[in-house]
Amino acid sequence: MNKPLFALMVVLSAAAGCSSESRLYGDQPLVAKVENGMTKEQVQQIGGQPVSISDREVEPGTCFDYKLIKSGHKQAFNVSFDDRGRVDHKSFMTCAEWSAVQQKAREPSRSSGGGGY
Repeated sequence: MNKPLFALMVVLSAAAGCSSESRLYGDQPLVAKVENGMTKEQVQQIGGQPVSISDREVEPGTCFDYKLIKSGHKQAFNVSFDDRGRVDHKSFMTCAEWSAVQQKAREPSRSSGGGGY
């Protein structure tokens, strides 16, 4: 299987998972109420103290890890802040997973072709 097709399949699979997670956890305050531009203090007023706080590795900023719990199921959720301390991303993954996605997005794409046009 070629790499671009595989990458597309991975992205589509992740998007499908996020969709079902959004439906299941959509009523959780962190999911429903946290918006881009909010401060760390506003997020903590909504979601409480995060499980962990880490510095972002790819872009300057900070990331809060949370665990959402519903009907006995646990789901990772992160809220990521830019270098001004404002929300710029939230998703159903850990901060480490989000960092890996950002890192991968920055890597130059590798062509499998020989360039002989």
